[in-house]
Amino acid sequence: MKNLKGKTVLITGGASGIGKIMTRLMLERQARVIIWDISQSNMDTTLTEFSNNPALYSYKLDISNNQQVQETAIKVKQEVGVVDVIINNAGIIVGKFFHEHDEKEINSTMQINSLAPMHISKVFLEDMMQQNSGHICNIASSGGLISNPKMSVYAASKWALIGWSDSLRLEMKELKKDIHVTTIMPYYIHTGMFDGVQSKIPILDPEAASLTIIKAIETNKRMVTIPGYIYRLTRFGQAIMSINMFDWFTGDVLGIYKTMEHFTGRKK
Repeated sequence: MKNLKGKTVLITGGASGIGKIMTRLMLERQARVIIWDISQSNMDTTLTEFSNNPALYSYKLDISNNQQVQETAIKVKQEVGVVDVIINNAGIIVGKFFHEHDEKEINSTMQINSLAPMHISKVFLEDMMQQNSGHICNIASSGGLISNPKMSVYAASKWALIGWSDSLRLEMKELKKDIHVTTIMPYYIHTGMFDGVQSKIPILDPEAASLTIIKAIETNKRMVTIPGYIYRLTRFGQAIMSINMFDWFTGDVLGIYKTMEHFTGRKK
């Protein structure tokens, strides 16, 4: 979607982290921005920081609750109008070995990271299809490309998101709809979500990562890894190496399998 001026953009998790940065970048492009966030205090702060911009709207909800998603979507359509761009950004991680997870952690991770983007996109997709215009951007993770200890449930949720997101892109293409789908797969981003992570590969700057995402939307990119070499490195390595060799390269050389050893995550 080359021209975002006047477009209505919905950003989940838009009151903190890269969601908040993308909110600012979209407002700078003169878009109308709708924030969906679970934290009222974060939304209030964001609204104040952006001088209560009349082009900025906020709705408090838990996106893992599909009833709230459906009800809030109705409010958005009534109060703001058709959504042109969706950025499914909200996500969570619980950094534990799989056997240490409880049922609630598993379910909430899958609901927020995988199912919510599907339900949110579906409720607005019909309008996009009717107007034959729209863009859905799904913030997945490089964790959806490569396995990693203490990220099993998170990785599963992002693998699912990537598979659904790119399949949706192909469906829109097959149906000849001018609706673009962008799948973003970033490495760790320095936002607090991954506090404690130690990595040989540089952790991403949130401002730069956010700008890359917005530019990917503007240029209708299909699949984007941040940094760009991550996709080629993992796919090429998996193609030519045995599993044992790939484990050695990824774990010992790149150190990826050790990145979560000191993970603490964002303090609540």
